[in-house]
Amino acid sequence: MRAPRASDAAEYVALNRQSKRFHSGLVSPPRTTAAFRLLLHRSRSRQSKCWFIVRRADQALVGAVEISQIVGGSFRSAYLGYHIGAPYARQGYMREALTAVLQLAFGRLRLHRLEANIQPRNRASIRLVKSLGFHREGYSPRYLKIAGQWRDHERWALLREGWHG
Repeated sequence: MRAPRASDAAEYVALNRQSKRFHSGLVSPPRTTAAFRLLLHRSRSRQSKCWFIVRRADQALVGAVEISQIVGGSFRSAYLGYHIGAPYARQGYMREALTAVLQLAFGRLRLHRLEANIQPRNRASIRLVKSLGFHREGYSPRYLKIAGQWRDHERWALLREGWHG
């Protein structure tokens, strides 16, 4: 994993365009250069961190993980978001990336809590976070607007003391 760079724009946008059907209704990663620039700017703030998942063999970009709305102080909490390109799904890349991000979140970032909000129909993502130790905390109707539609989400969270890193 590594931080996104301006030179990643074409490859990342192409991957997300290629994966549009796979991502349909679940996530809306940047599919334009302008949207990529916004992600790049956001990833350099104190409240948001983004890492690109890069395949070791050929340095291909396969997806991204983001920790956003990072709050310190006595709260020490943030939200987790992630997506993988369609050609790389179900090959273990996201599990490896999330394991590394959890290490960063509960280590260097010193978070106490990380929350992932996942649509109920995204069973693969729910299985993944559950296997990493996240616990379902509740259900939020019409929680996030994705692809122009308000969508229900399950709230999954992992606390530092529940993490087995």
